[in-house]
Amino acid sequence: MSDSELTYGSYLSLDELLSLQRLRSNPEHPDELLFIIVHQSSELWFKLILHELDGLNDRFEDSDTLGALTAIKRVNALVRIVTSQLSALETLPPRHFAQFRGYLGTSSGSQSEQFRAIEATSGLRDEHFLQVLEEHGGVPPAVQKALRRPPLQAQFNHLLAAHGVTLEVIYTDEHQRPLQMLAEGLLEYEQGFSMWRFLHVQLVERILGPDVGGTGGTLGAKYLQRTISQRFFPDLWAIRSGFFTDHAVAPAEPGV
Repeated sequence: MSDSELTYGSYLSLDELLSLQRLRSNPEHPDELLFIIVHQSSELWFKLILHELDGLNDRFEDSDTLGALTAIKRVNALVRIVTSQLSALETLPPRHFAQFRGYLGTSSGSQSEQFRAIEATSGLRDEHFLQVLEEHGGVPPAVQKALRRPPLQAQFNHLLAAHGVTLEVIYTDEHQRPLQMLAEGLLEYEQGFSMWRFLHVQLVERILGPDVGGTGGTLGAKYLQRTISQRFFPDLWAIRSGFFTDHAVAPAEPGV
């Protein structure tokens, strides 16, 4: 198709896109469309978040502080968007969801490869995380790709090392404001991600109740509750303690 023939609909492949909401309930439940669209659109945002996190990693590897600052600002905007979408599902009455939940089969949000890749890219690499992946079919390719790159905390530490500074220095030296702003942007990302987790837990409990298992044999809200306290940037949290104690907590060496 030539540029002169390109239209809004063809450029965005709208015919294909709008045909992908295939309801499985029979007769079709009117709320299943809401359920599908929220999850499909979330996956589109996850795709973009992963793309931008890759760009952030590239900026770190290039020791480009201002570029990384711009990248994390966009990532944080995207996290706010995907979090706000959860409010649409709050309008789904539990009784309505129960009426079409059986048609979901073994599908579960825990099977989202892109979400798992975001977690791995951000720094979630612990044994429990990998065990959960194995229990749901093994480590998917998107997560394998993420695991081949250092987590964001390590990337940030390497950036500090490239500039010859420590975490303590960027929080005490006014000349290091760009690096301090970048550190705060990373913390904002973690907090935004944690807010998504928290609201997701609340949403699941609101619809399913706290004791009902999730689809696909998962633990539902009980499992999600455990994930809220997961940290991507422990060094950025630890440095704060040093400013409020008599004996400052020494931050990790840059590059470690």
